[in-house]
Amino acid sequence: MSLVANQVGALIQGVAVLDGISATFERNRIYGIIGPNGVGKSTLLHILSGSDAPSSGSVALDGMPLTDMTGKPLARKLAVLQQGGLPPVGFTVREVVAMGRFPHQNWLGGEAEDPESIIAGAIDAMGLTGLQSRKLHQLSGGERQRVALAKLMAQQPEILLLDEPTTYLDIGYQIELLDTVKAWQKRKELLVIAVLHDLNLASLYCDKLIALHKGRIAAEGAPEEVLQPAIIETLYGAKTTLVKHPATGVPQLILQPGTEV
Repeated sequence: MSLVANQVGALIQGVAVLDGISATFERNRIYGIIGPNGVGKSTLLHILSGSDAPSSGSVALDGMPLTDMTGKPLARKLAVLQQGGLPPVGFTVREVVAMGRFPHQNWLGGEAEDPESIIAGAIDAMGLTGLQSRKLHQLSGGERQRVALAKLMAQQPEILLLDEPTTYLDIGYQIELLDTVKAWQKRKELLVIAVLHDLNLASLYCDKLIALHKGRIAAEGAPEEVLQPAIIETLYGAKTTLVKHPATGVPQLILQPGTEV
């Protein structure tokens, strides 16, 4: 399972947002897309998901152009956790999670697999069993994000795309969410691609980072290759000190005072 971007470009209102992006994303790995605001991170994710078409270049899933895979066939392979992607607030937790089964249903709404056990398993995995009868508007932001992820679990994709999944979440919920994604990725050998703003979280959870700058790939590789002070200063205009995480050994960045953040 691989997702390949080849010389992808994107225009927004005639302005180039992405230019010549080429990257290969392989199964059983977590990729983080990083970079300052406005460099095209979310635009690239939307193109990788097939929801937006590139202005130039192409994206292929196992050699097949995404433009040839639409609707349910694509949704059985690929799922996207979007900001504000939940349905209207009138639905219960269980109803929202059950929506993840739609790509697997035939025109009569039936499935080859038992959907009830899959839905229940996703609800349990996200710790939502006691909340499954609640309406969305009765939930906290962290709980709503867990519902959104449970819906994707029920969808049973092979590729998971996350658009700034930790935005608006407290630190505890951020760790909880990314721990859950990491465990799910390992268990199912998923390909995960996430747009992340927090560089230290990206280093903790990602196998490879792709740093965008002015619509191009400025650096890519393992976290220890990308999270170098000189690269971070180029990307963000911030001076940093690089240290090793005391428990995992992965690089972590400490901001130096007196710099732009």
